[in-house]
Amino acid sequence: MASIGELERRHVLRSWSIQRDNTYEEIVGGEGCWFWNREGKKYLDFSSQLINTNIGHQHPKVVKAIQEQAAKLCYIAPSYASEPRAKLAQKIAQHTPGDLNKVLFTLGGAESNDNAIKIARLYSGRFKILARYRSYHGATYGAISLTGDPRRPPVEPGIPGVVHVFEPYCYRCSFGKSYPGCGLECAEHVREVMLYEDPKSIAAFILEPVTGTNGVFVPPPEYLPRIREICDEFGVLLIADEVMTGWGRTGKWFGVDNWDVVPDIMTMAKGITQGYVPLGAVVVNDKIAQHFEDNMLWCGLTYSGHTLACAAGVATVEVYEEEKLIENSARMGEVLKNRLQELKEKHPSVGDVRSIGLFSAVELVKDRETKEPLAPWNGPDPGIMGEINKFMREKGVYIYIRWNYLFIAPPTSIKEKELNFGMDVVDEALKLADQIL
Repeated sequence: MASIGELERRHVLRSWSIQRDNTYEEIVGGEGCWFWNREGKKYLDFSSQLINTNIGHQHPKVVKAIQEQAAKLCYIAPSYASEPRAKLAQKIAQHTPGDLNKVLFTLGGAESNDNAIKIARLYSGRFKILARYRSYHGATYGAISLTGDPRRPPVEPGIPGVVHVFEPYCYRCSFGKSYPGCGLECAEHVREVMLYEDPKSIAAFILEPVTGTNGVFVPPPEYLPRIREICDEFGVLLIADEVMTGWGRTGKWFGVDNWDVVPDIMTMAKGITQGYVPLGAVVVNDKIAQHFEDNMLWCGLTYSGHTLACAAGVATVEVYEEEKLIENSARMGEVLKNRLQELKEKHPSVGDVRSIGLFSAVELVKDRETKEPLAPWNGPDPGIMGEINKFMREKGVYIYIRWNYLFIAPPTSIKEKELNFGMDVVDEALKLADQIL
């Protein structure tokens, strides 16, 4: 009889991969910050899978909510009212900033961003969307068109009207400047591009408050408030993609809360249900919501507000509240920040460390002076990064590695002992990188 791995190899197409290069380790269980394979080997989930299992694996409250809802009503069409959908929308409105009070439910982050740009275009009557070059907004055609990373060009042409700008990547400033004496060129550049593109044609600027899978770029403190001002100056909607930064990841409920900025539209997914059941959402402010009282909302999904998913979402938000996981993320984030700084001082292969809450990246370089990456951007061969990944797996730590970045983003429920265990393994693994310098 074929093993589960063999069956997957025969019949499953894996995302973002050359199929012959895949490995097929079967995972059979998880609890809290840990998961394990069929042979019983345990891993500390140091990147929350794809930075989405924010409360950890198999939380009993969420599992119970899914079970109870499945016994009552698994699904009802979006045209009917349902208790889980209504309660989750209320919960979201309680925690989103400002007057972001009305929710369109989707099944994930990409769908959320697709629908956010549709709403922005319908509301504004404009068609251009600004996005950033190192962003990632999802894999659907709309979302991948917004995306700036190397996953976009192979599937172009995408949707029309998307214009890309540079982001606040202070370690490798696109303008050759250094903060704080830079005049916040990364923000003023956005204003200049808006002028070139004709502000009256621009519906929205979509951004991740902290850029995620392309490097965890924490912006200067003045950046997001300045972007808010620029958008207001030209009547451009600000869309915050909180798919990764939302739900406690940065030590606040949402990423924008770190800078007291209120977007016009917010998108979310991942941490809203931990991926236990797929769910995403688009949240709009009162002014946009009022527009659709008298105008058609040309958005719709068979599974919008899926009953089972929303029940999982309600339980998940209650876990954040009851277990004070947002506060724990902020507290453990300080421990993580100190450990990251120690790594930078100790290892010559570490060019930069960036973190906010439990959202961080270690950037590895061949030379601190030239900042040459240890592995090439979008390079096909993992090289030393593959060796680091293998070493950490052998030591029982799962971490997401891309290019020359190590992404450390454990569940918001992590305890200090677990965090230090993971960081000790990272510390040991970086000796491999140091040896090749």
